[in-house]
Order: sequence, then structure tokens, then C-alpha cells
Amino acid sequence: MGNLTAFGHRLMLFSSKMLLKSTRITKCVLFFPSVMAIEQTFAMVKPDGVRRGLVGRIVERIEAKGYRLVAMELMSISHELAEKHYGEHAGKPFYENLVNFITSGPVLTMVLEGEDVINGWRTMMGVTNPSEAHLGTIRGDYATTIDENVVHGSDSPETAEREIGIFFHR
Repeated sequence: MGNLTAFGHRLMLFSSKMLLKSTRITKCVLFFPSVMAIEQTFAMVKPDGVRRGLVGRIVERIEAKGYRLVAMELMSISHELAEKHYGEHAGKPFYENLVNFITSGPVLTMVLEGEDVINGWRTMMGVTNPSEAHLGTIRGDYATTIDENVVHGSDSPETAEREIGIFFHR
């Protein structure tokens, strides 16, 4: 990227090596990228991640990305809470396995805050199936199966609000 500089009646875009453009102007309007709104999302290190000792590595990635940890709790999820969390999947063939897995051991629940954190955290996690997840994502680096894929994150602002309410406003 170059630097945008105005000199008298000329607007010049410089790169580090050469003058790219010099145009005579009568009016100059500069547009700056809009600042994204700060948002919050729900994140979880699932029982397999806690059991395998990955909590520190995952939290380190979150903080290195620049997201703020607003709330955090190491907890065991009750069967009732798991059913509430996975309610939209009730009746589906994989529902009981989801509930059984998420209640199989402690989890780390978190509220993350930052610009575009919902999309950013989902990108950091990688796709659900670890065999399709890119290296460098949490699931690409640490997940072993589609059923035990280390982390969870809200997929929309509405889901984030619902999940934060379920786990942090009980």
C-alpha cells in the first residue's frame, strides 16, 4: 500500500518505490474503512480439549488475536443445561451423542469481545470436520474427529446472545 498525500492542487499516491499516480484535482474526498462495531460471542473449549490439556494453547491464541476475555468459567455441564444449549438439534439422530459428549467432562466457557469477533473466532476454529479443517486453525491443528472437535463458537449475533444467556446468566 502507498501513502496518500495532498500537495496544493495535486493528489499523489506514493508507494515505497515509485510515484503511482499524480492527478490534478479540484475537490478531494477521502474514504476510510468503517470501524467495525465491538461485539461479543460465546466460545467453549469442549471436554476433549480440556481433557487433552489444550486450554492454555487455545486461550493464548484468542489473546494473541487481540480478543478480550470478558468472562470465563471452567464448569461441568449438566444434562439439563446441555439439552437447553443443543435444543435446536432435539430429535436429530446425532442429538443424544452431542448431549452425552458435552456432559462427559469439564468445559471452559468464555465470552469473547472484539471487532467482528463472531466471524473471527469461527475462522480461528476452522470447519467442524477436522479432516477438512486447514492447518493453523484450532480444529485443523488439534481436533481428532467430527464428534470431538475441541471448540465451539456462536454462529451469529442472535446465537451468541442466546448462548451467553444460557451459560453466564443462569
